[in-house]
Amino acid sequence: MEFFIVILIIVAVLFFTGIKIVPQSKALVVERLGSYHRTIHNGPHYVIPIIERVTSTVTLKEIVKDFAPQPVITKDNVTMQIDTVVYYQITDPKMYTYGVENPVSAIENLTATTLRNIIGELELDQTLTSRDVINTKMRSILDEATDPWGIKVTRVELKNILPPRDIQEAMEKQMRAERERREAILRAEGEKKSQILIAEGEKESTILRADAKKEAQIREAEGKAKAIIEVRQATAEGLKLLKAAGMDDKVLKYQGYETLMKMADGQATKIFLPAELQGVAAIGEVLSETTKSKK
Repeated sequence: MEFFIVILIIVAVLFFTGIKIVPQSKALVVERLGSYHRTIHNGPHYVIPIIERVTSTVTLKEIVKDFAPQPVITKDNVTMQIDTVVYYQITDPKMYTYGVENPVSAIENLTATTLRNIIGELELDQTLTSRDVINTKMRSILDEATDPWGIKVTRVELKNILPPRDIQEAMEKQMRAERERREAILRAEGEKKSQILIAEGEKESTILRADAKKEAQIREAEGKAKAIIEVRQATAEGLKLLKAAGMDDKVLKYQGYETLMKMADGQATKIFLPAELQGVAAIGEVLSETTKSKK
């Protein structure tokens, strides 16, 4: 009785040991008696104990591998360090399991040799400015080489490109000189625009001042002309009024005398005589000269 109980326990353990539940994005490679039998994917499965065994568990997710920097030599004999990042995915678990020993190491070595071949055909400047071209070439070559291993390379990126220290210093000096040149050009252009704006401002200011002066002179001349016209009109109106009032010579002479009295108020240095008296004085001078001649 105890023997049958032991047998049942062993059978139960073996039965439950053979139950395999495969998670999502995983695949199991199963061998039967040492040979490949099948690949099982997500879900519950049963593997016959002793007869069948799971030889490898493979992830179907995209894998990212950051490989260490590799020394490479450019076409112009410059040695630099370049590290790469490879994105790949296992598409065939069977080929991945049986295709190559240590697939990650194989991909790393293949990446290093491919990178050296590509960089060896480029000069330093091309290497620094052609990352996209290098990435595309490497992805194509690696994808073709890893296809028999059940691996698909989806993307390759050059993470860092490290030239020698002396070349880095020379590049930094070149970049600094280029920035200083651009700065000098921008400063010169700014000063040029500033001078142009100042000259245009002075030109407009001079034109405005000249226009203002011209306008003021025109207004002043118009004002003087209007004043002269108004004075003439007032004089003409006064003469018309005097004529209409019928003023005779006596009144005019009387006004002339009043004017002379105002002018000769004791402050003047000249003597003013009425026209009649000036005539009398002139006759006296003529008589005096005649008398002197007769003597």
